[in-house]
Amino acid sequence: SLVVGIVATLVSLIIGVSYGATAGYAGGMIDAIMMRFVDMLYSIPFIFVVIFLVTFLSEDSVKRLLEGYGIERITVFYIIIGAIYWLTMSRVVRGQVLSLRHEQFVEAARTIGASPGRIVFRHIVPNTLGIVIVYLTLTIPSVMLFEAFLSFLGLGVAPPDVSLGLLLNDGVEALSSVKLFWWVVVFPGAALALTLFALNFLGDGLRDALDPKMKNRQ
Repeated sequence: SLVVGIVATLVSLIIGVSYGATAGYAGGMIDAIMMRFVDMLYSIPFIFVVIFLVTFLSEDSVKRLLEGYGIERITVFYIIIGAIYWLTMSRVVRGQVLSLRHEQFVEAARTIGASPGRIVFRHIVPNTLGIVIVYLTLTIPSVMLFEAFLSFLGLGVAPPDVSLGLLLNDGVEALSSVKLFWWVVVFPGAALALTLFALNFLGDGLRDALDPKMKNRQ
């Protein structure tokens, strides 16, 4: 669950930050077209798309084809989940870039001849780290919950790999009207809840450590 949460969130981070920063800095017609594409993707029910793709990739012929290229099913699972969680990240970064692109340090970089790519990724993006890291602390738990949901349904992580969703599924199957094995459900659920709770504190500390605006504060 942790690996899926972290890897898929990093995929969404790379896509979302790059897309949102490019759209925000370009502005005008390019920005409008790129954001309308995001709006179009928002209208797609991604839960059904993910279930369809995971089911398709579970077919024996497709699985053998991927294994022939050295690609494991779990790797594709990471990419699929990460690729559907970048939309909000792109909007968040775009909003920050729109507010920063006319600041004096950006004008100074343009004056000395810095390229647009260098201005965006060297000067503007680091100043969005605060809000990006705060949003990441929300994305990782969301991805972990989504993975747990899919694994609980048997569409996510497959044995012999283990995830909290699989443990919860095993716990539900162990429930009986004769004897209640409550701990097989409570402990995985508590572990998931405590992990998500701890990630919020981690994100708050990372924001204070990495945000350029916080470095000179006592």
